[in-house]
Amino acid sequence: MNRLIYLFLLFGISHVAIAQSKPADTIVVKIGNASKMVLTINDRRDLETMKYYNFQALMSDLIKRLEESDTIKQPKPADAYRQPLEKPDTGTPQSSLMDSARSTDEVWYSTWPHRKIRKYNPERRTTHSFNFDLGTNNYLQGGNFVDGSNSAYTVRPWGSWYVGLNSIQRTRLANKLFVEWGAGVSWYNFKFQNDNLRVFKTPDEVTFVEDSRGFNAVKSKLTATYINASLVPVLDFGGNRRKPSLVDGYNGASSLRVGAGVYAGYRIASYTKFVYDDGGDNRRDRDNDNYYLNNLRYGVRVQVGFDDVDFFFNYDLNDLFFANRGPQLNAFSFGVTF
Repeated sequence: MNRLIYLFLLFGISHVAIAQSKPADTIVVKIGNASKMVLTINDRRDLETMKYYNFQALMSDLIKRLEESDTIKQPKPADAYRQPLEKPDTGTPQSSLMDSARSTDEVWYSTWPHRKIRKYNPERRTTHSFNFDLGTNNYLQGGNFVDGSNSAYTVRPWGSWYVGLNSIQRTRLANKLFVEWGAGVSWYNFKFQNDNLRVFKTPDEVTFVEDSRGFNAVKSKLTATYINASLVPVLDFGGNRRKPSLVDGYNGASSLRVGAGVYAGYRIASYTKFVYDDGGDNRRDRDNDNYYLNNLRYGVRVQVGFDDVDFFFNYDLNDLFFANRGPQLNAFSFGVTF
């Protein structure tokens, strides 16, 4: 056993630096009646490194060498026993360990009785994703669709695409509560049901009239571009992934995300496009103007998510056009987020 003591002293001298600024932590393990093992820790950060060593293989190899010879002339370097870290079997279900880690800012790792080290839980940090909204847009007048009133500005759902590109940060506030916040750019595309419809801006208001030139109209639409900022609290029942899977990888629970928040935007461009057939040639009349569209938009956003896809619904609380300059319409959009 004296050789075993010598072995551990040699190992400690080789791989633990002698602390000069504060006393070292020492572990003494008694073996048998007259022997003991001594391990000195001068830097608490080395505890994390020790998790990567296969001490069982180290001891087996050194004991075998000592049994064959009184001394070890050329011991293996300690790094030869370093291996990828495997999670220790603590007898606690893995799901419980992960749930505990998610529920707090910090994780406490036991090293020996009555001594613990504290490590920051990286799962609580803010994560980033780039989201793509794709859906359709329309508007309501007095809380009703304009289709039933046979209005000139009735839009065609298929072809009235809503597109949004957003840079989103996701910050954990509590165990299952997150907030998604960020900024992006979006496009309203109102494709009119009447392909022959033209949109004009007069000194007093925006007007919707049919083209009188007799061409074969192909498409007519009004497009508005906004830069936006959003803030959406989200309850994520699936865990802490950027976009959790339908079956959570930690505890097998169904993954569901629901959120409701607000957004605001500023119009940076708008135009009308009228496409028609002129003797076999497709021509496009594109006119850039504000068409008395409100410069600001603000509203509420609701989203429900599964796996890597979220379904969204946006509703503008303010009118699409300035008051008394156009019809009183509230725009909305819905679709999927990738």
